[in-house]
Amino acid sequence: MNILRMKAAVTIRLGSIFLLVYLALPALAAPIPEGNGHQEVDLGGIRLEVLTYRPKRCTPSALLLVFHGLHRNVDSYRDDLRPLANELCMLELVPLFDEQRFPSWRYQKGGIAYQGNVLPPNQWTGNLAIKLVDWAREQEGQPHLPYVLVGHSAGAQFLSRVAAFIPNQAVAIVIANPSTHVLPSLDVDAPFGFAGAYEKHEAETAMRNYLAQPVIMVLGKDDVGDKDRDDEPAALQQGKTRYERGMNTFRSAQTAAAAHNWRFQWKLVELSNVGHSAGDVFNSQPVKAAIRSALASQASTTTALR
Repeated sequence: MNILRMKAAVTIRLGSIFLLVYLALPALAAPIPEGNGHQEVDLGGIRLEVLTYRPKRCTPSALLLVFHGLHRNVDSYRDDLRPLANELCMLELVPLFDEQRFPSWRYQKGGIAYQGNVLPPNQWTGNLAIKLVDWAREQEGQPHLPYVLVGHSAGAQFLSRVAAFIPNQAVAIVIANPSTHVLPSLDVDAPFGFAGAYEKHEAETAMRNYLAQPVIMVLGKDDVGDKDRDDEPAALQQGKTRYERGMNTFRSAQTAAAAHNWRFQWKLVELSNVGHSAGDVFNSQPVKAAIRSALASQASTTTALR
């Protein structure tokens, strides 16, 4: 009986050890559920709330990362982009960048600089967008799932910094109606240009890469009001209205690429009778067509390389 009791005790002890080890393991990756969902995602020690939407009865062809505006109304942004996610069978993720941890300098301006000082690249907020892509790919078990980045207003300011400063492999970066942009200039200080962010030769390389990004600049022609508009001095130097600032930035980019004989992949979409409305922008046929075209081009390129 003593031997039996000893065996039982050892079995119980081993079982307890295995249970503790199991509980200590990270949760196994699992596909994101259909319909609306909510996740809390750990991105290298920074936790973000992420709203999700997965279309039914189709296998997602790509990820659609949506970056919210000033009021951080992530649910509205998810709803605004849901028709596009359904039409193109894309898995939608809308991260919340709360105001307490991500004020304007860290969200809209990408955390590139604080009080005039450029921060180390590993602290730039745009890195979180790429980490979120990696997380979603792992959940889906598809390490090469293509992705589209979409932002409006404050979120578009953020994506302007992502396009300029963060290495990425986005199929398209949709920058819609921002108050400020990154100008393709080595003389304008970061985060409004490239000066101070790198050594001179590195800054030129970064600017060249920026102009080769698959940026889709979307501008509402009626986006000329000043509500919630960033009118700090650096912003006003880009133009009087959001529409004017966008046009000035796009033309500057065209000019810079032509002057250096660099590749230029930006596209411009101007929307008549559209102001500062995310819903009007993202449900417009020209924007849907531009994203659809970008995905089709990526798919044909991938097929050709096989």
